[in-house]
Amino acid sequence: MAPVRLCGVTKSFGQNVVLQNIDLEVHDREFMVLVGPSGCGKSTLLRLIAGLEEVSDGSIYLGDRQINHLPPKVRDIAMVFQSYALYPHMTVYNNIAFGLRRQRSHKLSTLSKLVWFSEANQKQRADIDSRVQQVAESLQISHLLNRKPKELSGGQKQRVALGRAIARNPQVFLMDEPLSNLDAQLRSDTRSQIVQLQKHLQVTTIYVTHDQVEAMTMGDRIVVLNKGDIQQVDTPLNIYRKPANQFVAGFMGSPPMNFLPVVIGHDGKLQGECLAKAIALNDLPIKKIGSDRAFTLGFRPEDLQPATSDNAHFIGIVELIESLGSETIVLLKVSNGDNDIEIRARVSADVSLERHWQIGDRSFWQFDLHKLYGFDSESGQTLYFPY
Repeated sequence: MAPVRLCGVTKSFGQNVVLQNIDLEVHDREFMVLVGPSGCGKSTLLRLIAGLEEVSDGSIYLGDRQINHLPPKVRDIAMVFQSYALYPHMTVYNNIAFGLRRQRSHKLSTLSKLVWFSEANQKQRADIDSRVQQVAESLQISHLLNRKPKELSGGQKQRVALGRAIARNPQVFLMDEPLSNLDAQLRSDTRSQIVQLQKHLQVTTIYVTHDQVEAMTMGDRIVVLNKGDIQQVDTPLNIYRKPANQFVAGFMGSPPMNFLPVVIGHDGKLQGECLAKAIALNDLPIKKIGSDRAFTLGFRPEDLQPATSDNAHFIGIVELIESLGSETIVLLKVSNGDNDIEIRARVSADVSLERHWQIGDRSFWQFDLHKLYGFDSESGQTLYFPY
């Protein structure tokens, strides 16, 4: 096992710069998740590490060894693809064993290879068989070894693809959205299984996803990418509670963080056209942002609560109600001068039933003043977070 280090990595396709000067270190045995919107460069970054794309500039290291000039087959890296990439004419057993056979035969002389293929070196075949059986048992697919990919479900195919990568015992696992083709329940089950396997195998793993839930629940650390740049690298909890900028705050979380344009006046009150009235902040630390400075106020959907006309911070028109069983997501339209802003609130199912909201209703809301964020209106950088 080994750490992975990227130094000034840039990737361009013609005039299109996909990744710009990426510096990143993935620690030995760490589970690192790359997350970001479509087109942000996360899959390209994975392919550069695997050797499937050439680096335009910069260096990639596996441990102390520079690898960006090496072909994929000698990098000692295994990759699991979104499309599974199984050989349709081979059984599950042979799909898992294929990489092992290539590994063994690559190390043999030409004469030895002839012996391997013609006379079947029994010891090496026995070693491969033992490894395949061991991997199949750990993934609970021993009963599938004689089947071909067309006879498998999506979840079974994904476990076979994982098994093929695990069997090689590489120094690094790369996983490119491996769960995106699975249904919700199977995705949740397989997600847990991948995390447990990684902790058991202790292999450095880099995992690409666009799903914030996967990123938050799987990664030791998360890399948030946008437009080819790293926005933040941190633990899941810090990414969520201490976002580096407004993009990270809005991207991580489902539903995303809400944003309103405001200003703190000389009287120390929060003011804005979107607010029902000026809000006295008293001694709340968000006042450190300073008076008469326009900024963007951020707050999570779960930090909103229904209010009365007397204590409401803002008034919203109910646009949509999404019942999720234990909780309800309410989409609100809030007036901000000539523009309307969408706000999402997350409340318990009991609160939703008690309020009897209907589409088009005028509703009153207040946010938790102790959990407000502040972001620079122009740069988007975080001015204040409450934790």
